[in-house]
Parts: sequence; C-alpha cells; structure tokens
Amino acid sequence: MKIKLHVNLLNMFLLRIKYIIFLVLVVISSSCDQSNDVIELSSPDTSKKIIFLEGENNNNVTFSVYYNNQKVIQTSVLELLSEELNFSGKVTVEQIENTTVNTSWNSRFSELSTIPDNYNQTKIYLKQGDAKLNIIARAYNEGVAFSYEIPEQNGIEKIGLSENIHYNFSENFPVWSTPKREKGVLTAQGKYSKIPMTELQEGADRPLLIEVSDDIKIALAEAQLVDYARMSFDKGNSSEYSIVSTLDGKTEALKQDEITGAVVEENKVAGARVHKKLPFQSPWRVVMMGENYGELLENNYLIQNLNPPSEIADDSWIKPGKVLRETTLTTQGAFAAIDFVSSHNMQYIMFDAGWYGNEMKNSSDATTVTLDPKRSKGPLDMQAVTAYGKERGVGLILYVNRRALEKQLDVILPLFKEWGVAGIKFGFVRVGDQDATAWMHEAIKKAAKYGMIVDVHDEYRPTGFSRTYPNLLTQEGIRGDEESVPNDHTLITMFTRTLAGASDNTVCYYNSRVDKMGSHASQLAKTICIFSPLQFLYWYDKAPAAPIKEDGLWGDTKTIGNEPELEFFNNVPTTWDETKVLKAEIGEVGVIARRKGNDWFVGGINGTTPHEVEVDFSFLEPNKKYIAKVYTDDETVKTRTQVKIEEIEVSNKTKQHLSLKSNNGFVMQIIQQ
Repeated sequence: MKIKLHVNLLNMFLLRIKYIIFLVLVVISSSCDQSNDVIELSSPDTSKKIIFLEGENNNNVTFSVYYNNQKVIQTSVLELLSEELNFSGKVTVEQIENTTVNTSWNSRFSELSTIPDNYNQTKIYLKQGDAKLNIIARAYNEGVAFSYEIPEQNGIEKIGLSENIHYNFSENFPVWSTPKREKGVLTAQGKYSKIPMTELQEGADRPLLIEVSDDIKIALAEAQLVDYARMSFDKGNSSEYSIVSTLDGKTEALKQDEITGAVVEENKVAGARVHKKLPFQSPWRVVMMGENYGELLENNYLIQNLNPPSEIADDSWIKPGKVLRETTLTTQGAFAAIDFVSSHNMQYIMFDAGWYGNEMKNSSDATTVTLDPKRSKGPLDMQAVTAYGKERGVGLILYVNRRALEKQLDVILPLFKEWGVAGIKFGFVRVGDQDATAWMHEAIKKAAKYGMIVDVHDEYRPTGFSRTYPNLLTQEGIRGDEESVPNDHTLITMFTRTLAGASDNTVCYYNSRVDKMGSHASQLAKTICIFSPLQFLYWYDKAPAAPIKEDGLWGDTKTIGNEPELEFFNNVPTTWDETKVLKAEIGEVGVIARRKGNDWFVGGINGTTPHEVEVDFSFLEPNKKYIAKVYTDDETVKTRTQVKIEEIEVSNKTKQHLSLKSNNGFVMQIIQQ
C-alpha cells in the first residue's frame, strides 16, 4: 500500500510539473506572437482605456481611446519616419510587460500638497517591418498617455526622426484653439477661439481642449518635453474628422519683434525634426479626460505625474511668493519697493528689462549694471539693493533676455550668486525646435545648481518639468494682463492653458486697463483662478515711496494706494494644499476654491453676461465654524477701486448667493474659528 501511495503521489507531482510547463509555454507563446491580438490597458477605476493594434491593418501602430466605454478617439495611427530605420511593414508583438503603480508624492509648489500617482502601465515590444519599436502606455483615472522608445539596433548610434500622429474622431467636435502659427503672431500667448476641428490651423498649441459632448471633455497634451521638438496640432486628412500632430523643425536663425517677442522672420531647415542617440524615449502624448472643464483642471497634475521625481534633494531654498516689479531701475526705487514688499507679505522684487542695457542688442552685457537710458537714468547699485533686501527678507529677481542668456549663462550664474540674486526671469526665449528645448531645460538645471529660481517668459509652455526641477516656479505662455485680456477670455484661459500648469499672468491693479478687462474684484480673483507659485502683483504700479517715472515705457504707471481690500493680496498664498473647481463654464463664469492649512480662499470671475452664483461651502470641514471675508465690486463704495468688504459666518452647510454683474468678480478668505 505504501509503494502504491508513493507511486500515485509521484504521478500527481509529474502531472503538476507538466501542467506548469504547459502554462509557461502558453505565456511565452502569447507574449511572443501577438501580431493579431488587441492590447487593452484600463485605468485603475476602469473608466479610461487605451487600445493598441485594433483594426484590420497590421502595417500601422494604431490606438484608440475610450471613456466610460465610449470611444472618444477612433482608431488612430502613430507614424514615425526616419532615414536610418524603416518604420514600415507588418507590426508584430514580441513581448509585453505590465506593471501597476499606486502611490503619491508631496509638493510645496503645486495646486495640491499631496498628489496621487496611480496608473496601470504596459510596455509593448514591437517590430514594424525590420525596425524595433517599443510603446510605453499608461492609463490613469485622470486620462491616458503613451510614448515610444527606439531601442539599440543594427549597430546604429543615432537617428533623425519625424513624428506624425493621426487622431481620428467620429464627429466634427468643437475645439478651443490658439491662432494659426505664422510670422508676427504669438500662438502660446494668443487668443483662443472655439472652432470645428475641421477648421483647425497649423500650430495650434497644447493642451488642445475638445468638447466631445456635454458630459465628456478631453484635451490632447504633451508631457516631459525636455530634449525633443515641440508638438503642435493642425487639421488632419486621415479621415473626415481628424487632427494631426507634428513636431517643429529645426530653426537656423530667427528675428523677434522687440516689443511683443513674436517671431517675424525665421529660417527652417528641412529634414528630420529630432536627432537622438539610441536608445531614447519620446515625450508623452497625453489624452486628459473628464466629465467637465472643472474636472480636467482639478486633475491637471497628470502632466507632472508623467515626469520624473525631483532631482533637487534639498529644495528648502526654493521659495514661492509674490513679486513686485520695480520700474524705476534705481537704488531709491528698489529700497522703496523692498520696504513695501516686506510690509505687505510679499517675497520678491524684480528688475525688468533695461538694467544691463538694451535687451534686444546682442552687444548688451548682463554681467554689468549698464542702464538703458530710455528706461532709467539711475543710479542703481545692485549689491546695495540685494544687501538691503536680505535685511528685510526680500529676494531680487533679474530679467535677462535670451540673447544674453544664451551667450553668458555660465558666467552670469556664479556672478548673480555673488551679487545675492535669488532668481532669473528668462525673456523672449526661443521655443519649438529640439535645440531650443534642450537649451532651455539645461539652463534651468544649471540655475538650480546656483540656487536660482526661474520664471520663463513669452512663448514657453510647461510640460511638467517643474516636478523634476521645482526651481522652475512658473512660466508665461499665456495671454495675460499685458494684453489687456477681457474677463471672458481669462475664463477661456482658466480651462485651456492652465491645464498645462502654472501660468504667470502678471496681475495688475491700478492701471487703466483694468476697466477694459473687468473689475478690481475680478483682478483679486486672478490670484486664485490662475495658479502660479510666483504671483506678480501690481504689474504696472509702483511703491508709494518710489520716484515718479514719466517715460511711459512701463505703461500707465500708477502709485499703489491703501484701499482696504489690498489686505487680500497680502494674505493670499501662491501654492496650495487642496483645490476644488466649484463652477466652470468656459468663457462665461468660473469659481475656484483653494485651501492652505485650515484656511480657504475662493475666487470667482464673471464674463460679459450677468450670473447668479451660489457658493456651496460643503467643501469645509463638518462641525467647524468659519468666518468668510467677502470682497465684491460695488459702485457705491467711495474708493477708487470700489470694492466692498463684508464678513459672514459660514459652515459646510452654508450656501451663499452672489449676483455678479457683467465683467465683475469676487474673492473670499475663509478662516476657521
């Protein structure tokens, strides 16, 4: 009996081994021969899905995107072109690797202090014809993204590459687009228009917001653009309703308008759009998805999540804050600005163009304090200014045009450190081609080594690099107050451009253009509605004790007053622990609530049509009492800004009704008792 029992056990063991071997062979077979298999990747909550190699044509790398089981992007094609590698022919799957990540990370520089980072990922090892190509895809609850990787192969060290992505749609959906990219036009800072996708024109910037339906909004975006050519959009021809994304070609030389910074002349070089050593991975191609504009904005951390964690081990020296531009470029004016800033809970002053000569001349030297006589007669003692600022806890930011930056960066960084400068505002930067992109991000890395914060101005738009190098606190790429933007366009910006991240809007207050844009209460609200860890306030205004400046180069300069509502500018933070969009009607009205510690700040902006707005305070903690200080426009208030202030008791059960007139706004500071 014992011998029989042992034999039976041995047979069962051998059968078990055979079964395991069979399973392994099945797995190996399925991973190595999937040329006809569809590959699906779903988000952790299963609401978002991207499918690869769907359809009958197995000579293309195809993908489609689903939201709540609705196909929002039809079968679309990734097209790669290279002289060194032939990306054509049958697509076959050689291997698949799947991973899941469920984590979070913390930030002192964002719209949330704790940022969820949860996704499912697949890496698909492909051959397209004779070329090897890997697709890396991620599905988040906030959207989907993919990039491609070109591995080492055939002894090739470097390739030139062009990329076209043909996005196909079922209908002629409306899109919110920047202007056509052409000479003399600012696109990233341009005016948005709502148009059918079939009317899209070359150079539409990202993110590109698409209205699929009343309860589905998506945005095509780009993440982790560091050493690659920029992606932009145009109408496509791959189907009746299509969008094509392409990469910017190499620019040999360019000329920029001296006032706007718009490119007025450029020489483009034909051929491949990027040149990279093998192996390399492309930036991420992103589809953000939400039920409404507000959900897209609340989840815009997706762009940063697609970038690597911070490379700065100790970021305690990076200080967000509020900035006053010092317009007289004099020691006396700087001292007055520092005194004002330190007494109004602001953190920085900035010297703009003119401190080292005419910024547009290649001969101007940013290692010297050589005043442009059109902007200031001086005197300006830079080190006296930084020393006084240090006494008062105020940092100095210096503007430097890209002409000087490109020639002198490695010299000015240690020099500015010696002077005691806290940061640099990059001006009129080149954007678009691979060289410009690579230079920009390398410059930000170098600035970090010298303890410099950075604000990049003009046409640069973020793709999440500030997660990896948080000294990049903000950037422009926005149609801001310098353009006298009316409220209705700011309400477009809130739900398009800000999907990409921080936006330096340069808020002004006393300047006459406020009346063209909206109201003083809506100007207060921009500090909440347009996120920026560096908030430039009083853009065209000067500190009360500063010298009078009459030359007009800075616009209609006014002296900052002492109106009671300025306490809101004093109190409002520039980074946040929590963000909630309470109302989001693009171009019409928007209300955003943000928390810092126990206190909440609410900002509302209204467009041309009057609106009745109900603020629901259910975001507050239950069983807690709060006092809300409410600031609204009121023509009966006898100040030059006509802002009314009142206090009300609120709880998480309160609903406050506000009647907003055309182009008005409001803000609230809510303090827990």
